[in-house]
Amino acid sequence: MQIHVVSPGESLFRIARLYNIPVSDIIEINQLDNPANLVVGQTLLIPTTGLFYTIKPGDSLYSISKRYNVTVYIIQRANDYLDPSDLKVGTRIFIPSPEKPIVEVAAYVDLEITGEDSAAYVEEVGDSLTYINVFSYQVNEDGMLTPLDGVEPVINAAYSERVAPLMVITNIDDGGFSIDTATAILNDEEVQDKLLDEIIATMKEKGYLGVDFDFEFLGAENRQPYIDFLKKAKKRLKDEDEKYTLSVALAPKIRDDQVGILYEGHDYKAIGEIVDFIFIMTYEWGWSGGPPRAVAPINEVRRVMEYALDNIDEDKIMMGIPLYGYDWTLPYVEGGKFAKAIGFTQGPELANKYNVEIQYDEKSQSPFLTYTDEEGKQHEVWFEDARSLQAKFDLVKELGLRGFFYWVLGRETPQNWELVEDNFIVNKII
Repeated sequence: MQIHVVSPGESLFRIARLYNIPVSDIIEINQLDNPANLVVGQTLLIPTTGLFYTIKPGDSLYSISKRYNVTVYIIQRANDYLDPSDLKVGTRIFIPSPEKPIVEVAAYVDLEITGEDSAAYVEEVGDSLTYINVFSYQVNEDGMLTPLDGVEPVINAAYSERVAPLMVITNIDDGGFSIDTATAILNDEEVQDKLLDEIIATMKEKGYLGVDFDFEFLGAENRQPYIDFLKKAKKRLKDEDEKYTLSVALAPKIRDDQVGILYEGHDYKAIGEIVDFIFIMTYEWGWSGGPPRAVAPINEVRRVMEYALDNIDEDKIMMGIPLYGYDWTLPYVEGGKFAKAIGFTQGPELANKYNVEIQYDEKSQSPFLTYTDEEGKQHEVWFEDARSLQAKFDLVKELGLRGFFYWVLGRETPQNWELVEDNFIVNKII
């Protein structure tokens, strides 16, 4: 795939002619409901076996080859043996597709969000997944799990697509993560044993192939107890079945002594030595209750990943990617109205409805737009598009990570799954 950003005056017909492909191919790949209404700044995926690149000042064949992970010789051969000493700015050259790395891909599915449609979402994107994280079994202070209804169709759909189902355990109580619940469990051996008995019994009954602990807001007092508990959980799981996996979801840290109840209970190094792999939640810089900004700015994501790599083996790291954006009503007031969550396709829809351009922030590598609604209220919208997704995929490849994961299935994100297929070979473990 090549990413094309719509310029003023461009039509779908003109773009199709530029790449010498049928208009219908662009409509199908991008699932365009209103192909006649393109928005300036909107991204379109163009199906090609490589991509076209326009020479810029300072470019060399070597720098281009490093950028796209294709040898200089292959670029020369694809362009009539282009002379590297005679590169003219503005010349359009063809870059053949590089070999695709093999990665693992996971996605969380929250049955409270997708309900009866959960299995359909898994079936729809199953080709692009290694794991499906079924969210969530909430643990009580006595170690018992709150039953999760409706999981059987999701698990059946996962197996039909060769996707490994993971059982997500959370310390959620009354709608939020509870430090009291976590403390009660992590400091009582009998309660822990009861919880692990419950987990293993449920895994056997439902067909889960792994456990994913998403214990959040633990505080500093639970840092070591959490480590000790994960050691116990790892032993119990492997004693039961060597193929069972243990994973955790961790807050996005940039240093070990990072202050805050969200961060202090997560010891990257110690946990990384215990578990099979880790889901690092690299999103929610821009969150519904905070001021407008990119949800997963690439500069912030990189900082977290670089810290993680200093403490965790790269083949255990799964980088988080959001499948949503937010629409904030301005002015932002702390404690005021929360932003509305939106899917990828809603960004261009809003731009078209209110006749505004989609802008792109180079630092965060994220698209955004502003508009005024029918009531005269100003809005600021941040979301993901093909460019921001490609930036994240490039980071995964650059750092050699195990793979990446998504929070959360349930919104229309067609470009994402096309880009996954274009960039990677998704490893299947079943």
